[in-house]
Amino acid sequence: MSPTAPRRRFGSNGSTEAQDQPLAELNPSSSLSKVLRQRELANAARVGNSRSSRMAAATTAPPQTSSSSPRRVRPVATQVVIKPAQRSFGGLHPLSNGQANAALRAYEERTLGAFDRVVPVLKRISALQHEPDFIAQAQRLAVAELGHELPQPVLDTAWTSQLDMRTLFAWCVFEAYEQTSLAFFNNDPLAAQAGSTDAEAFNAFLLECGFHLLDITPCADGRLAHAIAYALRLPFSSVRRRSHAGAMFDVENTVDRWVKTEHRRYRESVPNPAHNDTRYLKVVVYHFSSKDPCHEGCAAHGSDDKAAAAQGLQRLKDFQQAVENSFCCGASVDLLLLGMDTDTDAIRVHVPGRDGSTDLETWLDAQAVYDATRNLPAEQARTTIQELVHGAAAATPDAGMVQLIARLIEHNLSQIDYVRQYHGGSYSDFGHAERFIGVGIGFKEVHLRNLTYFAYMDTVEEGAPDLDVGVKIFKGLNVSRGLPIPVVLRFDYHGAVPGARERAITHCERVKSAIEARYSDLCAQGLLHTLLTVRDRDRHVPAETVSSSITFNTGGGH
Repeated sequence: MSPTAPRRRFGSNGSTEAQDQPLAELNPSSSLSKVLRQRELANAARVGNSRSSRMAAATTAPPQTSSSSPRRVRPVATQVVIKPAQRSFGGLHPLSNGQANAALRAYEERTLGAFDRVVPVLKRISALQHEPDFIAQAQRLAVAELGHELPQPVLDTAWTSQLDMRTLFAWCVFEAYEQTSLAFFNNDPLAAQAGSTDAEAFNAFLLECGFHLLDITPCADGRLAHAIAYALRLPFSSVRRRSHAGAMFDVENTVDRWVKTEHRRYRESVPNPAHNDTRYLKVVVYHFSSKDPCHEGCAAHGSDDKAAAAQGLQRLKDFQQAVENSFCCGASVDLLLLGMDTDTDAIRVHVPGRDGSTDLETWLDAQAVYDATRNLPAEQARTTIQELVHGAAAATPDAGMVQLIARLIEHNLSQIDYVRQYHGGSYSDFGHAERFIGVGIGFKEVHLRNLTYFAYMDTVEEGAPDLDVGVKIFKGLNVSRGLPIPVVLRFDYHGAVPGARERAITHCERVKSAIEARYSDLCAQGLLHTLLTVRDRDRHVPAETVSSSITFNTGGGH
């Protein structure tokens, strides 16, 4: 069953071995003074680096910081220097898509606003609970501001006891999620569903570059949830996305998905016949922070971006080796390692050689490319980008890979301008600010930064490390303020398979029970609530709500 495309192997330049890193402790509830102090230390470590050093980073990593830069708590990869955020940056880059930026901004404000209005509205409702017409006022306010009513049983008991704000908060977050899913599938706000103009155009381009499938694993950190639709500007329906903590994807599951892809090429010639000279491209997106590199990087790798990159590359190599060991050397898989600055959304690309080699110490920085091409005409800028990609490769690169990477960098230039236009050059919420935890398999509708911390899992036992990280994050974000952790469970199923929906529901209930047992103290205090959803992945339809941990006694009877 092995495809006929040439085999790609790592050369000596890509032999860097990854070290196992323990899961880092998080402290998202640090005091403001501590956060400001950390930011001062991070800025001090970068003093003396000029903006001109970015172009040196475009083909090689910058030199190590001198010993006179004190207080670096743990080793991190050499920094690509980013200037502090400014409020005025002039016009857009000649390759930026300002119209797309405006549309994405509208979607971001509309969707995140539905979640962010919850607390202010509930505060206003709390102040009304002793008014004679409290229930009527509360419902009018909820419908006007949130678009839905509140659960009547909670309001009915407000006169006999304190209003249950924890239940109301979780209820409203779940309602906001349901509205988001409904709007995403019914309205296609990103204009990227299967069959759309953008999706068809990118699918054709991908084949031209020599790849029949693009499989991307970003870190599960909510600051990368928008990596596909925003940072890389790719049609979501054209990309296979699976998020994992630290981007440490499951090798066996990925091999299974590779098998299904190649089997479909043999049986149905989709997306192209198996004898065509194309490859399966597996991508890992790790992340780092330019504002606070020692504390706001990837938690799964201890905010050490060198470790994040090295272990991401090792996981890619393990996948490639597994395919070749199982299906002979003709089973061609190409690999690509990307980094993403969660403060500015600028990417760095470790451009591989044709022989499959990847150099962890060499990358092409999109921020440096932005500066180098800022004042060039559009076509000349595109030519320059291709030249920079070719020059940054670990060895002689594949022409199709150069073409694809150049397109990804060009797309990222629009996102750099997006962050400049609407967020002052870098995000103010440079730490975690997710609205809910997503657990299970699915969530195609989530494409917004800091909307969801995603724990991809089949069972809680195997996904416990990812879930524990998410719960720890939300203990700082929510529990520290007396608010519950909203957890949305999701298992997609194939509607064409008899009994698949029922099995997905059973799966949801089993995982819910495991979560309630693992975090029993939080559940007993009303500080963790779950919403169970399923979705038919064979159709472009919203998620279907099955049940929730929020239940009410109907009363009556003996």
